[in-house]
Amino acid sequence: MGVDLNTLFTIIISAIFVNNYVLARFLGLCPFFGVSKSTDAALGMGMAVTFVMTIASAATWVTYNYVLLPGPSNIFGSVFPGVAETGMVDVLKTISYILIIAALVQLVETVMKKMTPALYDSLGIYLPLITTNCAILGVALLGTTNAPAHLSILEATVQGFAGGIGFTLALLLMSGVRERLILLDLPKSFRGVPIAFISASMMALAFMGFSGMVSW
Repeated sequence: MGVDLNTLFTIIISAIFVNNYVLARFLGLCPFFGVSKSTDAALGMGMAVTFVMTIASAATWVTYNYVLLPGPSNIFGSVFPGVAETGMVDVLKTISYILIIAALVQLVETVMKKMTPALYDSLGIYLPLITTNCAILGVALLGTTNAPAHLSILEATVQGFAGGIGFTLALLLMSGVRERLILLDLPKSFRGVPIAFISASMMALAFMGFSGMVSW
């Protein structure tokens, strides 16, 4: 089956702008507010999340379609006939997705600690917390059970990669805003998290301008 470039383009534009996981779906807000104080940390976190989202999208697609989804292609069902048809295996979906994400995060954490210790230290607790980042679990679900239409493994992987790019874009935009807000003489009650919430809400309103650009 050939690759539909129009569909891939629609998925990319949708994941980055129209349905941005942070500014439209409001997922992954913990690292968004926690790491966006510095552009370097925001870029590092964005790259880590993009990697995890991309690989997790492909791995969870394979897991769902060949292990969890009842049917003739179910590998688990071929070993234990009759089990897959009951639909009981589907309850393992969330658990299996989280295990896959946790393994990928552990890989990223190990590599980053060895290769870029300064960035590893700057990300702090937010790096291992990628495991519980709802944006990553969300992209895994949107590539399988919650997709508006059945996705191929390529489409699911592209959606995960584009979702990571959208996440990185939101982090970089927010970090640029917050680095400039530090230089302003703000009222004491607005400093820190309050002004960050206000800035994020204004960014979300701006991203609503992309709504309706594509239907996906």
